[in-house]
Amino acid sequence: MPTPPAIVLAHGVGGRQDLPLTLTQLVMGAALALVISFAVLGVAWREPRLDTSAGRPVPGWLARAVDARVTAWLLRVVGLVLAGVLAWSFTRPDTADNPAAGLVYVLFWVGLVPLSLLCGPVWRRLNPLRTLTAWARPRRELPESAGYWPAAVGLFAFAWLELVAPSRATLPVIGWWLAAYAVAMLAGGIVFGPAWHARGDAFEVLSDLVGRLAVIGRRPDGTLVFRNPLDGIPGLRPAPGLVAVVVILLGATFYDALSGALFWLRFTQENGLPAPVTGTAGLLGVVALVALAYTVATRQAGRRGHTSAERTPGELAHSIVPIAVGYVVAHYWSLFILEGQRTVALVLGDEGFRPYSGVITPTGVANLQVTTIVLGHLVGTVLAHDRALKLFPRAQAVTGQAPLLALMVAYTVAGLLLLFAG
Repeated sequence: MPTPPAIVLAHGVGGRQDLPLTLTQLVMGAALALVISFAVLGVAWREPRLDTSAGRPVPGWLARAVDARVTAWLLRVVGLVLAGVLAWSFTRPDTADNPAAGLVYVLFWVGLVPLSLLCGPVWRRLNPLRTLTAWARPRRELPESAGYWPAAVGLFAFAWLELVAPSRATLPVIGWWLAAYAVAMLAGGIVFGPAWHARGDAFEVLSDLVGRLAVIGRRPDGTLVFRNPLDGIPGLRPAPGLVAVVVILLGATFYDALSGALFWLRFTQENGLPAPVTGTAGLLGVVALVALAYTVATRQAGRRGHTSAERTPGELAHSIVPIAVGYVVAHYWSLFILEGQRTVALVLGDEGFRPYSGVITPTGVANLQVTTIVLGHLVGTVLAHDRALKLFPRAQAVTGQAPLLALMVAYTVAGLLLLFAG
């Protein structure tokens, strides 16, 4: 049986030569933008402003339609149909024209971010694994100490599958991973009930985190509202494993950029170790570095802000979400547009389809990459600043954030250098 070529989850078709500025100018400009924004926030934003209870209620007919039982069941059916389409792809020949890899890596993994950003945490309603365990009565209560740790493990496992696993675009590799994941989620759902999917399903957690940035959301009392997209994410409260989830999201995207850099490709080929060993070590190393930088900076901010250094990392974890979203858009935009079209065509049986690429240009992609990365960090800075105003005494509300500013600048510089390292 022929083996399809592995899908390479490239960042896009842009590069340093497509930018109006040199890479040095770009990095310095991005860092300066963060510093200036921090100074402006310190002067003009002196009281907490983000409010999870804010927002304008949606029209009554829209609220009734969203909350209707028929809508819930319709979305469940859609989720089962999508799972059926994926299962159907495994009955097809394992060739480059099989849509399975595109369905998993492009339309699902990448597409879940913009879908959740527009519509909120939709995977909670579409998730076929949640639907299949909806009948089960929980036998145990999910321990508080479990928190988001199962989701963190699932996210890292998927990142390894996407970025490191040998033959990761072939049906056996994708199929065995999905089967193992489905068994774990079904078992957890049967034992612990819906709480397992909310905290343990990596993709539900991802959709929930990104969906908190949507313009449509719910107040704490359940009212469906149109809101400032920054009013939703502060409602994310610290829990075990939450920091691990956001660090893995960001670190995996950093490693994706690193894995496409020429110096890393050369190192992988010349070090004498099997590529999966080097890749696994690289992924672990990048995630560990991102985690170390985040932990040191947030704990130092807690000390400077005269608050609990142990508490601060969890309290500021929500500020990493828009940064991760910015990197996902930057890295995968062109892949999603081009391979997404091709995957849909393959599902429909049009193997000769040629994707429309008119909206993808090198300069456009390069500019989009820079914009989304810098914008993600600016939004993260705003979220961290607003939370710091609640955590720190007034006298230390601004000066205590200096380590956070250093962290944002470091992430921005590292991200841009890795993105354009090829």
